[in-house]
Amino acid sequence: MTSDRRIKISPSILSADFADFGREIRGIEDQGADWVHVDVMDGHFVPNLTFGPPAVAAFRPHVRTVMDVHLMIAPVDPFIEAYAAAGADILTAHVEAGPHPHRTLQAIRAAGMKAGVALNPGTPAAAVAHLMDLADLVCVMTVNPGFGGQSFLDMTGKIAELRTMIGDRPVHIEVDGGVTPETAPLVTKAGADVLVAGSAVFRGGSADEPAAYGANIASIRAAAEGATARVA
Repeated sequence: MTSDRRIKISPSILSADFADFGREIRGIEDQGADWVHVDVMDGHFVPNLTFGPPAVAAFRPHVRTVMDVHLMIAPVDPFIEAYAAAGADILTAHVEAGPHPHRTLQAIRAAGMKAGVALNPGTPAAAVAHLMDLADLVCVMTVNPGFGGQSFLDMTGKIAELRTMIGDRPVHIEVDGGVTPETAPLVTKAGADVLVAGSAVFRGGSADEPAAYGANIASIRAAAEGATARVA
């Protein structure tokens, strides 16, 4: 994982073929994905249930780039070591998931991972103002977390506020939810540099025919980079 602010596409494997994760991961990486996004949900913090540490450990041998693990669970702290052992490169916890986010980010870094902090749509940027020196990434949810395929919620004001707050710190702003070639320019113009996309990447392709993944990734990237070029 690098700290540069070039646009990175992190496809969410929540939209992949669950029966063929290994080939799906290799397919998106071969087709230009920068990171691989793994959505962990507990059926408690969010209304869905997905992957635990054994599943993440099974994904790890197939991921050659960066495994970007997003915990939508509460509590977080008891599971940090398990996800470190499973091979997460980045572990992101929600600021809403517990009373001691400083401790959580410190523990993630102490376990050898990059530390991310996520914000639900209703949570203001100010909630992470005092966490910036402990975070490597801030994830802005542009849908209500819990399910893929939702419509984009405009959080560009929050993203711009976070970019100002971050200043020259090497902290990524990731956007998760409803990212398409139409919405990507909005969030990158505001200051985001990591785009999580699920259905918009996996639409029209398969592990046997991954070229569609490449076309989808390229389309999102071109739209995002065009917006940042206009800002520059």
